[in-house]
Amino acid sequence: MKKLYSNYLNTFKGLSKEVWWLAFITFINRSGTMVIPFLSLYLTESLHYTLENVGWIMSAFGVGSVLGSWMGGKLTDKYGFYPVMYLSLALTGILFIGLQFIEEFYAFCFAIFLVMLVADAFRPAMFVAMNTYSKAENKTRSVTLIRLAINLGFSAGPAIGGFIITSINYKGLFWMDGITCLLATLVLINVLHPKKALVIDEQKVENPQPIRSDGLFWIFFVAMFIFGFIFLQYFSTIPLYYRDVHALTEFDIGLLLGMNGFIIFVLEMPLIKWLGDSKYSKELLITIGLLLTGLSYVVLLMTPWIGILIIGMLLMTLGEMIAFPFSNSFVIERSKRGKQGEYMAFYSISFSAAHIFGHNSGLQMVDNFGYDTTWTVISIISAIGVLTLFYLMYRLKREKTDVILKPSEI
Repeated sequence: MKKLYSNYLNTFKGLSKEVWWLAFITFINRSGTMVIPFLSLYLTESLHYTLENVGWIMSAFGVGSVLGSWMGGKLTDKYGFYPVMYLSLALTGILFIGLQFIEEFYAFCFAIFLVMLVADAFRPAMFVAMNTYSKAENKTRSVTLIRLAINLGFSAGPAIGGFIITSINYKGLFWMDGITCLLATLVLINVLHPKKALVIDEQKVENPQPIRSDGLFWIFFVAMFIFGFIFLQYFSTIPLYYRDVHALTEFDIGLLLGMNGFIIFVLEMPLIKWLGDSKYSKELLITIGLLLTGLSYVVLLMTPWIGILIIGMLLMTLGEMIAFPFSNSFVIERSKRGKQGEYMAFYSISFSAAHIFGHNSGLQMVDNFGYDTTWTVISIISAIGVLTLFYLMYRLKREKTDVILKPSEI
């Protein structure tokens, strides 16, 4: 047991203190992001919107996320990651507090669009910061540490959020989200100011290639959009399924979602270190992650037994643990061809675009065809994503072969 504990701690060694601070800031921020998992419940129960209305609101959420990620990448390449990060956090805190006072449908659509426009400018800047503060051999583990912070925060957030809803009301969530964003801003200013942080790997690319010419990246982009499409159902249609079909309370839903974050916190770093040291390629590991996430919906079709919800959550969690760190690492390596902020922005946009179509499509399917049909369609989409990644692996193999052959052709 002592050796197991020691080996677990060793997986965290060698990371820079700046990466640890970045993880802590992310933890504070994500601990407060408890509105999002309960947003569909808040809109249907407190504001009495129809599922169709909720679908359009989630699409506005996604459009804001897409434009925010794109804007964040552009601003990061132009001004650097630090000013983008602290302005995004501070303004997001203010906007989250104000969101609770908006109830009219079109006004809420615009407000959630604006919140996500500002909030998701943080993501590409944060990824660039993480890469800058990491040695080459530690980048995947640095990504994993950031994800641990996200999921530890997400583990606490829904559980606390469910408690706040049952003991106070939904409005308390908006105050908590806003205040934690502002607290994260203060920590960022005090520990990651350019004069205080140590740059380890500031990437400079000579003659950067435009991302639009990187065809293999766009195949990867499609696969990540599909992964995002199926993964994000856990933040819109799945909570409704838990409530409507299995009669779970908000507190129960919060605990089930929180289990996801807790498992990731305990197991992801050792798992990623083990997989990172293995012979398996990043692309194959991403494929396995997407496959497992898709299977989490297949099992829901097998039985009405309530325990299947835990099995589904475990499959999704394992898929998420594998797919996210290695997909991020794939983009970091690919970004050596061009502008780093732009690559990280479009990586974020693949998931932001999934917000536009994923939530709305899922909610519309549930409203018109029911949950079983929805899970069947999502399972088929998952299979398409797996095939897309197999095609990417084939193209990457050809690309490597071409690079090897070129010198002999001269």
